Amino acid sequence: MVPASNLWAFVIASVVLIVIPGPSVLFVIGRSLALGRMGGLLSVVGNELGMLPLVAAVALGVGAIVAQSVALFTIIKIAGALYLAYLGIQAIRHRADASAAVAGKVARRSPWRLLAEGFVVGISNPKTIAFFVAVLPQFVDFHAGSIPLQMAELGVVFVVLALVCDSVWALAAGSARDWFAKSPKRAEHLAATGGVMMIGLGGVLALSGSKH
Repeated sequence: MVPASNLWAFVIASVVLIVIPGPSVLFVIGRSLALGRMGGLLSVVGNELGMLPLVAAVALGVGAIVAQSVALFTIIKIAGALYLAYLGIQAIRHRADASAAVAGKVARRSPWRLLAEGFVVGISNPKTIAFFVAVLPQFVDFHAGSIPLQMAELGVVFVVLALVCDSVWALAAGSARDWFAKSPKRAEHLAATGGVMMIGLGGVLALSGSKH
């Protein structure tokens, strides 16, 4: 078990990181603007589920391999950026569906699809990978027992905190969407805005510096 002092310090560090708008927050806001509260919340859940394999990988030592391989880290980063850009382009191409959905004229997306899309973004987020590899181990007490167990515990705590904080963003953005969506044209513009945000986020991740 992680000592209480280390755990609380980690919670504070995690909350500070999570509440500052970054890839996950911008992804959630973009999805909520395009799909509404439920779409945003499902994207949040999928995004956080995508972090769990990263937690397991770091706890088992695989994270160190990724950290030491510039090529592997870059591949993951580019893959995540391209997928975000793809989702953004799709949101813009089908922006007319937003006004139709508000009016109840089209079927909503499958919850499983939304979860899967969020999962891909979560597992390929280079910022999360870097945090788990470089920051998380600093809060492990090497004299307090199993290192992998402590790392897994810290990882799960981070995921739970991210779930709560990102859900707040999703609800806030979804509520704003519902207010603007009273006009079909505004709904289209909001969907397009969400798409542009995701494309921009993908570009930022692709062009960001190395992991070092």
